[in-house]
Amino acid sequence: MKTIHTVPLSLALLLAAGHAARADEHQALIEQARSAAPALVSADATVMYRGEVLAEGTNGWTCLPETLPDDNAPMCNDDVWMELMSAMQAGEDYEVERLGVSYMLQGDAGVSNSNPAHPAGADAPDFIKEGAHLMLAVPREMLQGITDDPHAGGPYVMWKDTPYAHIMVPLEDENRSDPPER
Repeated sequence: MKTIHTVPLSLALLLAAGHAARADEHQALIEQARSAAPALVSADATVMYRGEVLAEGTNGWTCLPETLPDDNAPMCNDDVWMELMSAMQAGEDYEVERLGVSYMLQGDAGVSNSNPAHPAGADAPDFIKEGAHLMLAVPREMLQGITDDPHAGGPYVMWKDTPYAHIMVPLEDENRSDPPER
């Protein structure tokens, strides 16, 4: 005789509702991540959130819905930027050997312009919050002659004296921090 196990209807409905809520949350994270770059980049990108792949991509780009908890700063990175970020998170040196591109079309949460791990955070004297921008990781010699002053107008070098130095290319003035008083 075969035993039939049944799940109470209320438990089945609870499980289904939980699955649907999680699917909705994943879809919202995917949409947020993909808003970081033009659709020609983000539509076929892998989307990751806290190490979990939410959507498998086919074009070599990786989009992340946020860079810090509770912030709307999605980014889409090529493989060079993913390597750079991985090294930065591990506190390891990194040498850029070829061009790397990262899109942050929703802007960022702000950071020290000189040190990605500045202990003062938003109170750092060189704190900068950008609106929509691109970030270009280039070999160090290509940074020569580019200002590191985010208020000079145009592209500038962020984290100049670190292994994670890169060129910031602002696309708008919105959400930028005010220049320091002199």
